Amino acid sequence: MKLVRYGATGTEKPGLMDGDTLRDLSAHVADITGDMLDDASLAKLRAIDPATLPEVTGAPRIGPCVGNIGKFLCIGLNYSDHAAETGAAIPEHPILFFKANSAIVGPNDDVVMPRGSTHTDWEVELGVVIGKKAKYVSKEDALDYVAGYCVINDVSERHFQTQLTGQWTKGKSCDTFGPTGPWLVTRDEVPDPQALSMSLDVNGKRMQNGNTATMIFSVAEIIEHLSGLMTLHPGDVITTGTPPGVGMGMKPTPVYLKKGDVMELTIEGLGVQRQKVDEDA
Repeated sequence: MKLVRYGATGTEKPGLMDGDTLRDLSAHVADITGDMLDDASLAKLRAIDPATLPEVTGAPRIGPCVGNIGKFLCIGLNYSDHAAETGAAIPEHPILFFKANSAIVGPNDDVVMPRGSTHTDWEVELGVVIGKKAKYVSKEDALDYVAGYCVINDVSERHFQTQLTGQWTKGKSCDTFGPTGPWLVTRDEVPDPQALSMSLDVNGKRMQNGNTATMIFSVAEIIEHLSGLMTLHPGDVITTGTPPGVGMGMKPTPVYLKKGDVMELTIEGLGVQRQKVDEDA
C-alpha cells in the first residue's frame, strides 16, 4: 500500500493511492500515525477494496506521510561514495544525529532557508518508518519491525552544521529541513531496501544519482544498532544517509541553494518530491 496524508498543515486526512487516484481513508482510521502501523492494523487496511473508498478530487496539498512522528533519527556518511566525495573516513559504526520534529514538512512544501544561511544543501535519502516497538533487535529480524519506507530530503545548512560550535543537529533542524513523503510505502512493496535507485535534481540538472546498494550500513544493520541504544517506537523515522552529489562536495567550488531554486527527488517505487526554495524574511 501507498499511504498518504493530505490537506492543510495540521489538519491532514488519511488516504491511500489507488493507482494514480487518491482515496480517502477517514472512515477507517483517524490518521496515519504510529499507533496504526503494526502489521495487524495494516492488514485491515490492505483488506479494503480501494474502489469502495471516496475519491479525493482536486489537487490537495500532500502532507508528511506519517503524523505525530516520534523520533527523527538520522544516519550520516552512510554511503561509501558520498564519504569519498567529502574526504571522510568510512565510519566504524553508524553516525547518529537527530533532526528536530519542527523541521518536518510535506514533500512539496517550500524549503525556507533560515536567516543568514549561505550554505543550504540537499540530500536525497531513504526513510524508514518503524511499525512496532523494537529493542535489542537482531539484523536478521530487523526488517520485520519496519512499517514502510519513504523519500526524505535531509536539507542541511553546512555552515550551521560544521562551523557553529556543537553537533550536526544545528545545521539539520531548521524549519522545513525535513520534507517527508509523498507516500508511506508498506514494506511488502519493497522486497529489498538495499536495491533502490535514487536521484535529486536542482533546476532540472541531475546532481545526485545513486543506489541504496552502496550504503555502508544496511537498513537492517542500522535498526540493530539503534535498537541496542534506545527503544524504537511505532512512528519513529530513520533517515539513512545520502549518495554522492551534494552541493558541498562539488569540485572545484561547492554549490549551494538560493531563493527560487527547485529541487526534485525520487526513489524507485517511493514517489517524487518537489520543493521550491525560499528564504526567511
